Amino acid sequence: MTQTSEVAGPEMGTATSTVSNGGGPGAVSPSRRDRLRAATIDEIISTARRLLVKDGPEAVSLRAIAREMGMTAPGLYRYFGNYEELVRYLTASIFTELGNDIGQAIEAAGPVADAPGAVDPTRAKLTVKMVAACREFRRWALNHRGEFALLFGVPLPGLDDGRYDIADECALAFAGTFFRLFLELWQKTPFPVPDDAQIDPGLRDQLSRYRDALGASIPLGATLPLGAVLTFLRCWTLLYGAVAMEVFGHMRFALEDPAPMFEITLGDLAALVGLRYPL
Repeated sequence: MTQTSEVAGPEMGTATSTVSNGGGPGAVSPSRRDRLRAATIDEIISTARRLLVKDGPEAVSLRAIAREMGMTAPGLYRYFGNYEELVRYLTASIFTELGNDIGQAIEAAGPVADAPGAVDPTRAKLTVKMVAACREFRRWALNHRGEFALLFGVPLPGLDDGRYDIADECALAFAGTFFRLFLELWQKTPFPVPDDAQIDPGLRDQLSRYRDALGASIPLGATLPLGAVLTFLRCWTLLYGAVAMEVFGHMRFALEDPAPMFEITLGDLAALVGLRYPL
């Protein structure tokens, strides 16, 4: 198995490390210099994340990271061009971790042993996958509140500048984890969605652009009707809203334990895509 991590920046070029367990014929091993550089980059990102979790985003500075690592702040510029670039790579690494965790939860969703006999097995299996993905998103968010705030809270100054880079690529890949499951639902158990003519023209144009962005990495997504893309986004706003309110403590005014409320939200999500939960 081969794992590859790549870090690139406008001032520093590209550093790629590949760790290979055996590899194939003709595989080229990275040089010692490349391995050391990749290890330092990983340590910088890990240190930035530790500071984020411990003391909040304000604590993540080049000076603080350098102090933790026993380096000088100028030394970090050999690996990252500036603070904003470092935080965007930190953001990318967290999006990747979250997407992988949700993907594993979907893959691990087992067969439905106790589903009522009247429930179609395909629908039951898809429901179990959907529930597993949503529960894993909530579990991860509650266990990684600092990281969740970085990804889904108010963008840090200088990071929401409209450019498209690795953070956006990894965010889109994270969205693709849910989108692939949504496509499986659409293919195997199609459900009613609004016709294009029923969608506000301004919203229709935006949905079309978003569909094109997702379709660039998941070609089958480009064939979805816009009404299905709208349903996908409605599902996301339901899921994100429920989880974000809990993570940021905005349900405490009414609920000590929002978990049962989240189960109701899962039922609402299932209904949007033609499923039923609980089974």
